[in-house]
Amino acid sequence: MVENGGWIRILGFFAAQRMNIKVQIRGDTLNIEGIKELSAANANAFRDQVRGALAERLKNIDIDMSQSIFLDSCGLGALISLQKTACTRGGTVRLLNPTPPVQQILELTRLHRVFEIVKK
Repeated sequence: MVENGGWIRILGFFAAQRMNIKVQIRGDTLNIEGIKELSAANANAFRDQVRGALAERLKNIDIDMSQSIFLDSCGLGALISLQKTACTRGGTVRLLNPTPPVQQILELTRLHRVFEIVKK
């Protein structure tokens, strides 16, 4: 992790390429940006890195999905796992600005009813 201007960059090796996830803490919320794909290739590592960045005092997780072009069942599983973690702390996971393909998957699986979806 590298701190840069209030942002913490978590660098990880995903699907034979480097993925740069930006993490910022605002109040009791962990904000995550830079997710291009959430799939079987990186879902477990993503979940573990987000949990690792989730300090004790944080209860909410905001995930910016505006750059996400692909989401599969393993990615959904990682999001659900993070939702359960947030719920145990009295918080929630909000998915911000999902792209049309991601929104379609959320609606087909009815997970748009589980997560709070925030659009611009």
